[in-house]
Amino acid sequence: MNASKKITARIGMVDYINTAPIHETWKQSVVREEWEIVEAAPTRLNRKLANGELDLGFISSFEYGAHPEKYKILSGLSISANGPVGSVFLFSHVPLDQLDRAPVLLTSQSETSVGLVKLIFEEFNGVTPSYTFGDVTGEVGDEFKAILAIGDDALRLVAESTYLYQFDLGDIWKRETGLPFVFAVCAVREEFCFEHQEVLDEIHREFIRCRDEGKTALKEVCEITASRIPMPVSSCYEYLQGIEYDLGDLKQKALTTYFEFLIRRGDIVKNCLPLKIYSNLF
Repeated sequence: MNASKKITARIGMVDYINTAPIHETWKQSVVREEWEIVEAAPTRLNRKLANGELDLGFISSFEYGAHPEKYKILSGLSISANGPVGSVFLFSHVPLDQLDRAPVLLTSQSETSVGLVKLIFEEFNGVTPSYTFGDVTGEVGDEFKAILAIGDDALRLVAESTYLYQFDLGDIWKRETGLPFVFAVCAVREEFCFEHQEVLDEIHREFIRCRDEGKTALKEVCEITASRIPMPVSSCYEYLQGIEYDLGDLKQKALTTYFEFLIRRGDIVKNCLPLKIYSNLF
């Protein structure tokens, strides 16, 4: 990049394969040196956006719920699933209802999935494990009865895990609520909305285009990205077919329902509802 080129937007992109339809399409078709892409895990993007090191990007839904005064949500964009998600798993040696007070290792990569698994344990199954946060990719041994893994880590563990049970959190949420689940949203800092609306609208338009073109070219996207896990292209295609990227009325209802649970538990602030949606394009 030309050192004299002025950066007009700093954009966060989750570096998991579940964003590949948007991300790979963006990399191949958007040539804007003044838009800086920062790739990272959800929790790192959360911190960067909260600290003003990013202007917008995909972050954990939980982060928006925890700090709604800082953000608006870009319309039409999410990382979500209407049923099994295929990459957010609780791997367990025993059934869910036998995990009360049991040691459970939770990934530190996603606050949204941690919030969801606690709902599943405590609200839906009436158990409260002993939670520990840490790296789920190393040698866990017999210390923990269950582990929560997400994203590419979960995809690898599905093939390698020796745990007897693999609980897909998106599937459990769907069965309990009848709703899809929104794992991440594309959030923009409030001040960027007001100070750089034209730039924001351009970026928003490109995100929507990449969302649509990426889903249309899903097989080609899988051929590019499957080796990152690694996994067969056919398995990658099957997995990404279950990931959704819209934020229509049903997804907004699902996100609202998730936040209502968290508000009652005191995990996030009440003023995260109603959702603040930035929809200048629609």
